[in-house]
Amino acid sequence: MIRFVPAIAAAAICALAAPAAAQQTDTAAPLPTGEEGTVFDGDFLSVGVGVGYNPSYSGSDDYNVNVLPIVQGSVWGIDINPRPAGLALDLIPDAAEGVSFSAGPMVRLRNDRVDADDINDDVVAAYGELDRAVEVGASVGVKFPQLLNPFDSLSLSLDATWDVAGAHDGRTISPSVTYFTPVSRATAASLSFSTSFVDDDFADYYYSVPSTNAALPAEDVLPGFNAEGGMQSYGLNLLVAHDLSGDLTDGGLSLVGIGGWTKLVGDAADTPFTSIRGDDDQYLVALGVGYTF
Repeated sequence: MIRFVPAIAAAAICALAAPAAAQQTDTAAPLPTGEEGTVFDGDFLSVGVGVGYNPSYSGSDDYNVNVLPIVQGSVWGIDINPRPAGLALDLIPDAAEGVSFSAGPMVRLRNDRVDADDINDDVVAAYGELDRAVEVGASVGVKFPQLLNPFDSLSLSLDATWDVAGAHDGRTISPSVTYFTPVSRATAASLSFSTSFVDDDFADYYYSVPSTNAALPAEDVLPGFNAEGGMQSYGLNLLVAHDLSGDLTDGGLSLVGIGGWTKLVGDAADTPFTSIRGDDDQYLVALGVGYTF
């Protein structure tokens, strides 16, 4: 099946994800069949850079601007797909037609509150920096093509990771659903719904609050809070990609725009870091540019 949307589009939405979550989006119009050939047939590589405006930590109501590199591709039949500060490999070749499956290992870094200078809230920053987590696991998925037109698709995916760096020492599970469809030969869009679930170790590390803090005056000390695992968030992301050559299938330069909303729930929303100092509604706006060859 032709990969109609430029690879940079999928890469941007993952690389510029807000700390809590993020996924994809797509749309339709007359596009070439596989017989004409595209830059995505066989090996390809997409590289680019994106600028995102997202919360300074998971649960923050202060926002930072981040500049991030983007890489995605396919080499020797192995797809390389981006994740926030990481990547996932798909070791299962796509079917020539019909339903396709994906599965492979993944790794990502979690940088939430690792640098006090990036926490735009002096009270939260006074609770100290956290260690960078290195999360390793697997990603699996299934894609159903040609639902409403010859070029759209519906994808279901699931990421599961465990921290191996001794930071939160916990587990995350992230299911998502993405509908993609091109809207013209040059433009495509996708809409994604995603959720995330965390275990007790993860929740305790990022959302528990000690009842005392000698670094703060008494009036600024937050109430003590013991966080437990469960659903962490759900959200929607809309992505629109435009190929500057006017043809999604020939590679070259592409522009990508992303808008996302994530709702923190459970103890991720109830922690004083969010309920007192932040906001359980998290937003993402991002722009990216990339080149596919």
